[in-house]
Amino acid sequence: MFPGIGGRGMNPAKVKQMMKQMGIDIKEINDVEQVIIRTPDKEIVFNDANVSIMNAQGVDTYQIVGTPEEVARELVVPDDDVRLVAEQTGVSEEEARDALKNANGDLAEAILALSS
Repeated sequence: MFPGIGGRGMNPAKVKQMMKQMGIDIKEINDVEQVIIRTPDKEIVFNDANVSIMNAQGVDTYQIVGTPEEVARELVVPDDDVRLVAEQTGVSEEEARDALKNANGDLAEAILALSS
C-alpha cells in the first residue's frame, strides 16, 4: 500500500509531494469565463469551467471541469461564393445561398444542384 492512501481517501499533502517527486506540476487558471471547443459541425461550450494545466515531462495537458453544452454550428457562406453561384446559375442570391448551405459550402455541388 501507499502511505496516505487508504479507505479514508488520499492525503492532499502526500499527493502533492508524490507528484513533485515525479516531476508533475499542476497550476489552476483563475477567472476563466468560458471555454469553447469548435469542430466543423458543433461547438462544445463550458460556461462554468475550472481549468488546470498539468505539466509532466515538459508536456502541458489542459483539464476542463464543468458542464458542457453542445451547440450546432451554422455554416457561414461567404458573399463572394453566393455571388459566384448566382452568376453561374442565373438564380437569385437567396437561392444560391440556400444551395450552398445544402451543399455544405461546396461550390461545384451547389452549381450542379441548381443547374439540373
